[in-house]
Amino acid sequence: MSIEDHAGRVPVEHVGKVVPRLTGQWRYDLTTEAWWWSQETYRIHGFEPYEVFPTTALVLAHKHPADRERFREVFEAAKGSGIPFHSVHRIMDARGQERIVTLVGQGRLSPDTGEVAELMGYFIDNTAPIAQRAQDLAGKHIRAAATHRGTIEQAKGILTVTHGLTIDEAFQLLRGTSNQHNVPVRDLAARLVTLGRILPVDEHRRHAVDEFLRNPV
Repeated sequence: MSIEDHAGRVPVEHVGKVVPRLTGQWRYDLTTEAWWWSQETYRIHGFEPYEVFPTTALVLAHKHPADRERFREVFEAAKGSGIPFHSVHRIMDARGQERIVTLVGQGRLSPDTGEVAELMGYFIDNTAPIAQRAQDLAGKHIRAAATHRGTIEQAKGILTVTHGLTIDEAFQLLRGTSNQHNVPVRDLAARLVTLGRILPVDEHRRHAVDEFLRNPV
């Protein structure tokens, strides 16, 4: 795997939006135990480029305590086999911020010994895309809740007209019917609103709604 031709940032699409992932390069020499980081890898760890000297101890120190041993096991196995590997885990950067990263890599064998001489690969910062996805999902749930809320308000309005109830009394009637028939309030309200579009405009309106409430399923 070549690491010299990989760009620093790659756009990744999440929920219809393009969110940048910071991608850095790394190399580790098994003989000298020396690390090399690209500028992006320094930034992923919260450092300015070349601000610190990367070492195995530093790499492990920045792993989230709950993920450190799992990463160590993956890395030690890679040192022995050299086969392609990856690890998704959390780090704590130099500013104390938790970040979610993916480390991918593979080994390079020594032509003399056939042993793994070097590991190399990428650090990919997934924090922004994951946060964006969480924000998008939260927005989706909020919009859905608002839609359900609007439907419930309409259903309560129908009951105030057909039964002469207050808004609070109408909601209590909806909730009681929901509990009795094990139907979510939002579903019950949606069905009542649909019924409301075809309700008769005479004295039979209340009877039609009562019949629905007795058997909403």
